[in-house]
Amino acid sequence: MNSRPPLVDVAHDAYGVTGVARVTLNRPDAFNALSDALLDELQSALDALAGSDARVVVIAAAGRAFCAGHDLKEMRANPSHDYYAQLFARCSKTMLTIQRMPQPVIARVHGVATAAGCQLVAACDLAVAADTARFAVSGINLGLFCSTPAVPLSRNVSRKAAFEMLMTGEFIDAHTARREGLVNRVVSADALDAAVSALATSICAKPRDAVRVGKQLFYRQLEMGAEAAYQLAGQTMACNMMADCALDGVQAFIDRRGAK
Repeated sequence: MNSRPPLVDVAHDAYGVTGVARVTLNRPDAFNALSDALLDELQSALDALAGSDARVVVIAAAGRAFCAGHDLKEMRANPSHDYYAQLFARCSKTMLTIQRMPQPVIARVHGVATAAGCQLVAACDLAVAADTARFAVSGINLGLFCSTPAVPLSRNVSRKAAFEMLMTGEFIDAHTARREGLVNRVVSADALDAAVSALATSICAKPRDAVRVGKQLFYRQLEMGAEAAYQLAGQTMACNMMADCALDGVQAFIDRRGAK
C-alpha cells in the first residue's frame, strides 16, 4: 500500500539560488491546517535545516491557502486539556524554532493565513505577500481567543492594530498587513516568486556569520531594557568586528574610498 505524500516538502537551492531552502506546507485539501502530523513534519524540517548549509529558509504552501491555522476537526475529536496543552506547546516550539534558527526565514504568502497560519507569518523573520493574500486571527469568532497567535502578532504590529484583529477576528488585506508591519513586501501573485527570490538572494550575498550574529542579537535585545540591550549590542558588535569577514569588509571599504 502506498504511503501518503509528505505533508511538508523541502527543496534545496530553491528558485535557482544556491543556499535557499524552501519548505512547502503540502496539505492543500485542508487549506494546510496544522494537524499533529503536519506540525511534526514541519518541526523536523526546520530542525534539519537549522543545522544545514542553507543560508535562507522560505516557508511556502501548496493550494489556495497559505495556512488556515490548527486543524479544528482534529482538535474537536480530542477534547482533553492535556491534549490541547501539548498541542499548543508543540506549536509554540515550532514558532520559536523559526526565531532561533541561524538562517533568516521568509514567509511566502500567496493566500489566506488565519489563526495559527497568521501566527506562522508573524513568527517568520520576513514576509512577502501576494496582493490577494488576506490575514486574520479569527478564533474569537468561535469563542476561542487566539492567545498563542497574539504573541508574535503583537510583536509585529502596533498594540491597537493587534488587539483589534484579535478582538474582531476580521480579515485585513495584504496592503494593510504591510502598512501595519505584518509583511515586508506586497506584489502581484505572478511576481511573488521573483520577489521572494530577490529578497533571499540579497541576504545570501551577505557574510554568513554577520547574518547569524545579527539575527540572534536582534531577538535577544528586543526582550531587554534599553541599557541592557546596548550592552549586549556593544559586546556583540565588538566580537563581530574581530571576524575576518568584518575586518576584510571594512578594509575593502577604506581602500575604495581612499582611491577616490
